[in-house]
Amino acid sequence: MSLVIEEKEISELPITTDPDIVSGAPVFRGTRVPVEALINNLEAGLTLEEFLENFPSVTREQAIKVLDFSRTTLQRLAESQ
Repeated sequence: MSLVIEEKEISELPITTDPDIVSGAPVFRGTRVPVEALINNLEAGLTLEEFLENFPSVTREQAIKVLDFSRTTLQRLAESQ
């Protein structure tokens, strides 16, 4: 079982990592908001709207792109088995 994620797919994500920003954790580009905050907030039962209200520097488009990438990657993983 092997899943290949193309470099282009990664580069199109609205995330970045920098050791000087949040200790290198993946953050939404142009912010200091860790991508993990989106997952944690949704897991805790908040809606996407509530997350965006709590983190106004993150755009809806950024959040949707990350969620779409997660969904399609998991689908591809399931299909590769």
